[in-house]
Amino acid sequence: MPMPMEYQHASEEFERFLRAVIELSGLTTRNQAYTTTQAVLQAFRRRLEMRDAIRFAGELPPVLRAIFVADWDMEEPRRDFASREDMTEEVKTFRRDHNFSPDSAIEDVARALRAHVDRARFDRMIETLPTGAAEFWRVDR
Repeated sequence: MPMPMEYQHASEEFERFLRAVIELSGLTTRNQAYTTTQAVLQAFRRRLEMRDAIRFAGELPPVLRAIFVADWDMEEPRRDFASREDMTEEVKTFRRDHNFSPDSAIEDVARALRAHVDRARFDRMIETLPTGAAEFWRVDR
């Protein structure tokens, strides 16, 4: 079987995703967009049981999937979903000295992510996750 296309073009797809985060968030560099994305993904991951997190990861493009599972502290206590403002504050505390995440970070990453996944499959999977998951990935526009 040939290598799946999603793996053959993973780097190019990730670059398109980072450009989308930059455009949506007003950030200026790939590094800033990467840190914001990593912080958002980890904030979401902290709120899921392992089984749900793995199902979520399965809907992500390959590089985002790798970022989502990287450096996973299995001993870290699971957190409850909170207000968007509280979770955005958590995003901003990730690598605080190198983090330029805007107040719109979660929505910006959510909007970029939705443009890079199968939306129908993503939404069906999100609806099976705990209360708060769909709201986390909601976009207003």
